[in-house]
Amino acid sequence: MDLATLIGIVAGMMLIGSAIGMGPAPVAFVNIPSVLIVVGGASAATLIRFPLKVVLTTFKVASNAFKDKVNTPFALIRKIVELAEKSRRDSLLSLENVPIDDAFLKKGIQLCVDGTEPEVLRDTLRTEMEGIVERHKLGQRIFKGIGDSAPAFGMIGTLIGLVNMLLMMEDPAAIGPQMAVALLTTLYGALIANLFAIPIADKLGERSTMELQNKEIVIHGIMGILAANHPKVVETRLVSYLEPKLREHAVAQKKRAA
Repeated sequence: MDLATLIGIVAGMMLIGSAIGMGPAPVAFVNIPSVLIVVGGASAATLIRFPLKVVLTTFKVASNAFKDKVNTPFALIRKIVELAEKSRRDSLLSLENVPIDDAFLKKGIQLCVDGTEPEVLRDTLRTEMEGIVERHKLGQRIFKGIGDSAPAFGMIGTLIGLVNMLLMMEDPAAIGPQMAVALLTTLYGALIANLFAIPIADKLGERSTMELQNKEIVIHGIMGILAANHPKVVETRLVSYLEPKLREHAVAQKKRAA
C-alpha cells in the first residue's frame, strides 16, 4: 500500500470537511442536483472520449496509485547480478529453476534458457514493454480527462443555477437554492479534479516512469547475461542507469550487505 496517496486524499477530505463543518450550515454544502451535473456530466464525457471497455478498467488502473508494487531498481539489479553469477558459475540452463518474483525478468530469463536469439529476445521484451507503457498512458489520459471535464461541468452547473435564479427573481425564497446549485457545482468540479483525478493521473505517470526504468534495466541485464559478461560488468552497466544520488545509495546498500 502506498500510504502517501491514501494519506493525501484522506487528509485533503478531512481538512476541507473540517472547514465546512466549522461554518454555520454544513448541510448546505450537500446538493444533489450539483452532484448529478458534475459527476454525471464528467462520467458521460469520459464515456464519449474513451471506449466502454477501457473505461470499465479505470478502477483497476486507479488501484495502481494506491499500491507500492513497483520493484525498486536496487532489488532488480541485485537479482540480475545474482543470476549473472549463477549463469557464469554453472550455466545458462541452471537459471530455469531459479525463483524470480518479477514477471518481466522471469519471462526474459525463460527466453534466454529457451535459446532465443539475442535480437529476437530484445525485440520481444521491448514490444511487451511498449505495450505496458501504452496501457499506463491510457489510464493517465482517462483521469486527466476526468480532471478536465469536472471543472467544466462545474461551470455548466453554475450557468444553469444562474439562469434558474434569474428566472425566479420574483420569488425570493427560490433564489437561495438556485444560487447553491450555481456555487456548489463549481466547488464539486474543482474538488474532483484537484483532489482526485489529476493527482491520481500524476501518480500513475510516476509509476509508469519507474516501471519503464525497471524494464530497461531488466532488458540490458538479460542481454548482459546472454552475452556471458562478468557479473561486475553487468552490475556497473545497470547502476549507470540510476541517477547519481541513487547510485550512491546503491553503493551504500552494497557495502551494508557485505
